[in-house]
Amino acid sequence: MSTRDDEAARIERLRQHIAQFPKTPGVYLMKDGKGRVLYIGKAKDLRARVASYFQESADLLNTRGPDIARMAAAVRDVDFLECDTEVDALLQEARLIKDIQPPHNVQLKDGKTFPYLEITTGDDFPGVYVTRQPRLEGSRLYGPFVSAGPLRDAVNALQKVFRFRTCELEIRADDDRRRFFRPCLLYSINRCTAPCADRISREDYRRDIERLKRFMASKRSVVLREMQKEMKAAAEALDFEEAARIRDRIRAIERLALSGDAAEDVQPEVFQIDPRQGLERLARVLELEATPRIIEGIDIANLQGDESVGALVCFIDGRPFKSGYRRFRIRSVAGQDDYAMIREVVQRRYRRAAEGEELYPDVILIDGGLGQLHAALEACREAFVKPPMVVSLAKREEELYTQARQRPIRLPRNDAALRLLQHVRDEAHRFGQHYHHILRSRRQFDEDLQAGRRVPGRRGIRGRGPADSAGSATEVPIDQSPPEDVQRHPPED
Repeated sequence: MSTRDDEAARIERLRQHIAQFPKTPGVYLMKDGKGRVLYIGKAKDLRARVASYFQESADLLNTRGPDIARMAAAVRDVDFLECDTEVDALLQEARLIKDIQPPHNVQLKDGKTFPYLEITTGDDFPGVYVTRQPRLEGSRLYGPFVSAGPLRDAVNALQKVFRFRTCELEIRADDDRRRFFRPCLLYSINRCTAPCADRISREDYRRDIERLKRFMASKRSVVLREMQKEMKAAAEALDFEEAARIRDRIRAIERLALSGDAAEDVQPEVFQIDPRQGLERLARVLELEATPRIIEGIDIANLQGDESVGALVCFIDGRPFKSGYRRFRIRSVAGQDDYAMIREVVQRRYRRAAEGEELYPDVILIDGGLGQLHAALEACREAFVKPPMVVSLAKREEELYTQARQRPIRLPRNDAALRLLQHVRDEAHRFGQHYHHILRSRRQFDEDLQAGRRVPGRRGIRGRGPADSAGSATEVPIDQSPPEDVQRHPPED
């Protein structure tokens, strides 16, 4: 089969696959032949958006640029995640790009986060701010919002209605010197009630803030209808400049709907946790007698049962202890059976602990749901030992399953214990996926060698085989040296 026939078969296979995609908002992941993510994008309509890359009329070189054109030519598979709304898709896309760092994504790979609307409820006179670094406590958060500019416009519009303060002054109700303070210009133009100058009581100011919080939690239809009447009245009075200003405020407030949920759409880089607080909180959640010190996380990495590996990471006092990392090539399981693989890894890892030669960690975390937890517990029972606290953390819903409870535990997304367990789970996933890719690259290397293709130079990624004289080039992956943490811990074969 010629190269042109191969390309046509690839395109047709992708089109048939994409035809099964839902017509809903979501995130799509373009992958190469080795399962590596090349590009992540969002879509209002997943099927239509992804199909546009592979239509006969698509001119990606001129419409999207040479980098996207090269990416589309390397795609062998496309995966997707459904989302409830387009905003959810945008937030999910940003999270995945920051975590995976695909080579063909340019935007959203930096450390910049989405902004929040913050109300400092812990102050005597709460302030209202647009921030990317909210307080860890003593505030009420709304967002994250998809854009800072429209959010600031909305805050300006809301300040005309609720007259809250946006200054950074420390204002205490028991400070008698406030009555001698001169308020700023915002008080003169009726944008603030000047609590800094004792022009409003604490109780009256609190009532305004409560109205603002109720407004943020509502659909805002009443306020929008009133503003639309004001805009119409201004237009009828031929005051078109005022009507335009009201129109802009209406649009700004309507954009407040383009936001996520502070409890669901957590940005880990925003809410850094103290490991000690996470451990203390975990002890309370799991009802442990003492604060745990050692947590080990287990994950399985495979692609349709191919080159399956198990990964184990160790955290001591809430921080990674890389000397305790272990890798396991799955020996006894054929095909894709995550439960059986977990049983094998648990048995091999804690065999010496069951024989009394090692100590168990305080908490064993399994990546997965109730089925994965039962598989780990079954492995312990087969060894005739009672393990320490074994828990599993399911993705997406982030439900925590424990051996002591029949129902899962659902913690707030910014809970310190949940954040700590997510860190352990994500590190186990990263460690396992890296080893999995190394094994697949080695196997591909051996297959290329057996097929007679020339071994490429160490710094190159392309090698030419016997067809060099015909001018064709064949992609050959190189078996690069693994990173430091992989080199330090050989697989337990």
